[in-house]
Amino acid sequence: MVVTGLILLAAIAILTVGFLRARPYGKVGLLAWLQSVVLMAPWLLFFTLVALGLYLNLAGVLLLLVTSTGLYIYLGRQLRSLGTEEMMAHRAAALTSDPTNEPLPETNIPSPNDVAESAAEKEPATPITPTTMPIPAEDLAAIEGIFGIDTYFRTETVPYQEGAIFRGNLRGEPIATHARLSASLAERVSDRYRLFLVENAERRPTVVVLPSSVDPPKTTPAQWVLAVALGIATIFTSLETGGILQGFDLVQTPEQWRQAVPIMLGVVVVLTAHEIGHWVVANRNDIRLSPPFLIPTWQIGSFGALTRFESLLPNRSVLFDIAFAGPAVGGVVSLIMLVLGLVLSHPGSLFQIPSQFFQGSVLVGTLAKVVLGSALQQPLVDVHPLTVIGWLGLVITALNLMPAGQLDGGRVVQAIYGRKTAGRTTFITLLVLVLVSLVNPLALYWAALILILQRNLERPSLNDLTEPDDARAALGLLALFLMLATLLPLTPSLAGRLGIGT
Repeated sequence: MVVTGLILLAAIAILTVGFLRARPYGKVGLLAWLQSVVLMAPWLLFFTLVALGLYLNLAGVLLLLVTSTGLYIYLGRQLRSLGTEEMMAHRAAALTSDPTNEPLPETNIPSPNDVAESAAEKEPATPITPTTMPIPAEDLAAIEGIFGIDTYFRTETVPYQEGAIFRGNLRGEPIATHARLSASLAERVSDRYRLFLVENAERRPTVVVLPSSVDPPKTTPAQWVLAVALGIATIFTSLETGGILQGFDLVQTPEQWRQAVPIMLGVVVVLTAHEIGHWVVANRNDIRLSPPFLIPTWQIGSFGALTRFESLLPNRSVLFDIAFAGPAVGGVVSLIMLVLGLVLSHPGSLFQIPSQFFQGSVLVGTLAKVVLGSALQQPLVDVHPLTVIGWLGLVITALNLMPAGQLDGGRVVQAIYGRKTAGRTTFITLLVLVLVSLVNPLALYWAALILILQRNLERPSLNDLTEPDDARAALGLLALFLMLATLLPLTPSLAGRLGIGT
């Protein structure tokens, strides 16, 4: 009950925060918030009924999901009929309000050239001279000429690393203003500079212009070789995982490798689906991605992949779409495999799993109870291989949805709530993983990988002011909620009430 209660409390807290976030936008905001409720309601109802000892059959679960999807689409149509002008006007008014009309305080903008740092260096107090301004005088004059009283009223220019910060007051709506300023910049200096519209430390709009040399680097030949090597290593670790799940060590008995192939292929399918999700959405937005650098591990085959952006992102909505697409596709494929495997399971199925294993995940355990029923009370449960493959896929997807750094979950949080919140969730996630590692060494391994490879936040978007719409926020919250439901185990008391294990 404790774990289920914590999940429910977390969901209620998430919905409450969403309501407070949406309320200032009136009817439009409330409709968007209702989309969040509709997406999460079936899962909340499902887990609540399970905690009370009431079980829906598979048809009932599917009916809940179909009804939720229908309501979500209906609310989306209502939202579009109202239009987004009301919300955007409110945001523009909030961003452009500056009663004092004073110059903006110094910025705290993460450098696109150094994603490890989240705070900009302080500007010198001395007057700017040609030797302190990294932008040539001719280019600087051309850049300063793009600003106007109806777009961005510049009040001061200060040097910033390889470019400059232009303090001032935003006079227009962020999307339109950024488009106009970027077009004017391209006309004057071609593609030699990039214009970022970001928030400073006081959450006020600020313009930063940096040379195109800060664009993300392309993948080198050596990195391509590394990506291929990691892919081959992941195939071997997935084979080893398949062997372990069937009770043999592939290293000691390599002649049994054929028995491990189905599990390996299943893991590869999930990983491929995940990366295809990223690639399709990135390609649609003309964003270039690096090859996936797979992270092999013998426990579950792979932790997923590291994928870098090789293009600057136009806005936070694109960041969300690309980050969310991978776990969405991989997660749906894994969930289908899991449910199909449970349905196909019967006495004599290939795998025999101790029933206590189903206590390791709230989501998997409750779904297994719905489909397998009293079979979970036996010491060993015969399951179809797709059950194991789907379970592994859900774990891999959930690990990548943890809200930390440049993981998909960290990018989702950064896109919806901004860099400050993403930095806090990264710290909390690492802390939780360290605590969990006291009982599960795998968590410490994953925490170390995040800390070494992916703890840094994603670089700012060109227009880092405009938030994703609340429909995206709703999908992000649902993904984070299902991540928790996948990784959190059932308590012994709840597992006993469900009849899972002996």
